[in-house]
Amino acid sequence: MATTNGTRMAQILASPQNLPDVRHVGARIRMFNENVVMNSQAAGDDIRIARLPVGAVPYVGIINASATLGASATLAIGISGSTGKYRTAATFTSANTPTLFGNAAAMGEVNTTEETVLGTVAVAALPSSGNFRVMMLYGLD
Repeated sequence: MATTNGTRMAQILASPQNLPDVRHVGARIRMFNENVVMNSQAAGDDIRIARLPVGAVPYVGIINASATLGASATLAIGISGSTGKYRTAATFTSANTPTLFGNAAAMGEVNTTEETVLGTVAVAALPSSGNFRVMMLYGLD
């Protein structure tokens, strides 16, 4: 049976050893934890939900809501110019159920600029009451 090493494991197992960036192996996890009050934000509206510093490595996002965001309203999570960078626009219909998100192309990559993370409402308005929380977990050492 064949054994394949991932990129970081290959670095660690190399001789001489080539230690990977601490943001990828051994980083302390940091978090931006945001609460948003829903008040019928319309399709096309942006909601500022996090700020990730230069050099941050996003690992995973978590979304949770006190009420469903509706069967047709979608929420994308990303940045200006790439609204679905971290979460492609999708519905969220599971109230009080923490749900992980993260697009593979963006998670685990070093941010080269400071980013203001946006929740972009699409298709239909959000509910008129309730709240949702977004937590962005990242490494920065």
